[in-house]
Amino acid sequence: MKTQTDLKLRGGALVPATAAHPEHPRNPGMKLDVAMFEGHHVNRAATERRCATLTARRSVKKEHQAAWLVNAVRCVDLTTLAGDDTAGRVKRLCAKARQPIAPHIEAGLGLKPGALTVGAVCVYPTMVPHAVKALDGSNIPVASVATGFPAGLMPLHLRLEEIRWAVAQGAAEIDIVINRELALTGNWQGLHDEISAMREACGDAHMKAILATGELETLNTVYAASMVAMQAGADFIKTSTGKESVNATLPVSLVMIRALRDFGAVTGQMIGFKPAGGMKQAKEALAWQILMKEELGRDWLNPDLFRFGASSMLGDIERQLEHHVTGRYADSSRHALA
Repeated sequence: MKTQTDLKLRGGALVPATAAHPEHPRNPGMKLDVAMFEGHHVNRAATERRCATLTARRSVKKEHQAAWLVNAVRCVDLTTLAGDDTAGRVKRLCAKARQPIAPHIEAGLGLKPGALTVGAVCVYPTMVPHAVKALDGSNIPVASVATGFPAGLMPLHLRLEEIRWAVAQGAAEIDIVINRELALTGNWQGLHDEISAMREACGDAHMKAILATGELETLNTVYAASMVAMQAGADFIKTSTGKESVNATLPVSLVMIRALRDFGAVTGQMIGFKPAGGMKQAKEALAWQILMKEELGRDWLNPDLFRFGASSMLGDIERQLEHHVTGRYADSSRHALA
């Protein structure tokens, strides 16, 4: 049976069915406990079947769809990770982060001017000072990739120093990459020790652990690596760098979310989730939010527990919201991606 969502726009506000999620403590981490994941087998066929039926069983239409898309904007880590990044490009990206949808669309949705912003801006470490300056006074955090992104194949002491440098420049969130060799060879203690050291280097900055799932070969390895990252103190687990041949997929996300849920059942800790890479259409934002709500509940539709690593997807979300307001589809060139 198809059902409507519990998100809607009312008087310019995004109205959930439950109260807003309260502040929750950082993940303190724990000692490696292989019993939490060794012997855990992921049924790939069942996982893919669950994801294939996900959106077919839910109908998200009209004002409900608009509300879910507005919520998706709140959860976007607006990102530029290109070799030709400049201070000017980062400045433009930050302007888009402050004003992610055009003022006439805001007005048509009944949103207060300037009230809607993205979840964070994500850049390379050397671009952090430019982003911090451009976002001054906005309350939008700056996230920085680190630890030899995207491959993570630098000596550990250099990876840790890169984290400390980015934090010193003002990064409030650090997206680290795991050493895939340690995961592929089952060296879970080594992986746990490295991520724990990275968590310590982050200090007060939240740490997102990128698993690069497209390079982990099996869903069993994805589940195990997710568990190890959380045991080592990750505040978020993240699918991909966006540089792999296969990035965020719903089946991989489901496995990571189940690991996140299992970890929470044992520890009581609430861990965030971030799919990243390859997401370009607004309908994908709906699919991942439906997955989060059905698997974890309404709390995981807030930016403190859920982020999208995406930029081009924001342009399509804005286009769909303009259609909701005006009844017309604008050419995509009308919506700047910064």
